[in-house]
Amino acid sequence: MLVVMEKTATPEQIDHVVAVIERNGFTARPIPGGDRVSIGVLNNEGPVDAALFVGLPGVKDAVPITKPYKLVSRETKADDTLIQVGETTIGNGNLTLIAGPCAIESRDQALTIAEHVKKAGAQLFRGGAFKPRTSPYSFQGLGEEGLKILSMVRDRTGLPVVTEVMDERTFDLVEHYADIVQIGTRNMQNFSLLKRAGESYRPIMLKRGMAATIEEWLMAAEYIMSRGNHQVILCERGVRTFVHHSRNTLDLSAIPVVKKESHLPVVVDPSHAAGRRDQVLPLSRAAAAAKAHGLMIEVHHQPDLALSDGAQSLYPDQFEILCRQVMAIFKVCRGEEPF
Repeated sequence: MLVVMEKTATPEQIDHVVAVIERNGFTARPIPGGDRVSIGVLNNEGPVDAALFVGLPGVKDAVPITKPYKLVSRETKADDTLIQVGETTIGNGNLTLIAGPCAIESRDQALTIAEHVKKAGAQLFRGGAFKPRTSPYSFQGLGEEGLKILSMVRDRTGLPVVTEVMDERTFDLVEHYADIVQIGTRNMQNFSLLKRAGESYRPIMLKRGMAATIEEWLMAAEYIMSRGNHQVILCERGVRTFVHHSRNTLDLSAIPVVKKESHLPVVVDPSHAAGRRDQVLPLSRAAAAAKAHGLMIEVHHQPDLALSDGAQSLYPDQFEILCRQVMAIFKVCRGEEPF
């Protein structure tokens, strides 16, 4: 259930409603909105009697939530969630561009790529310090040294950094260095990790599992939000199908569905979806046309020498072309002049 407060509700009235919810054995989650506060009623095993709350001072209404994902749903929060990272706002009607190598390999490599992508138009820098790899013999990342390099890149370029966390054991470390903590596709249903992410003070980028339905993906986000962290970014990165012409199949239909179902911003990772450099640009154009809130692109200045996923990484000049094209498409879809 969602308890909707009056615009004029005082902090004392909100606290009183929270106390009533918790006295009845439920969990209360205040949800700030544009001009009023709503309070989610969670952990109820059956229907909740609206009469418990409707007569309380400052309460406007009590609305049953029909979706299995409560806090993630637009039934709970009609307005889009905006996530501030440095000077960039994700989900504000603009197209946020996130770019960088699959893995951090060295200081020179990371800084060279960061300078290229910033000049082209990227607002955030991505790079893996801990790498989940299919083969135990593949490059696993530099660990804390990679995180220190990401911190150096942020200091030198001003770009906030996005990097993946692998497990609970290293969460504190990643949280300390990162501006956005990414949970990868293999961990989308690692519920212990999701709960820890829910206690984080960092925004969380949650990638869709490679065989996950949209409902499963949104329920994974619910795990994070139910622990108190409402700064969640959803990332569509393709699902595994029977095709052989790409690594995965990018599900662009997920963008309008998620935007209808949820208030959370959704970005697209065409690099991991395609697994091939020649498909990244057209998939990026399509994602921009579908009005994704952002794109996360792998870029490497020497992809033939990359220690991880070089085949899907764009050259810097290709990323410059991508930036120009996707921003033009995005502006046209918003009814603006493209140039």
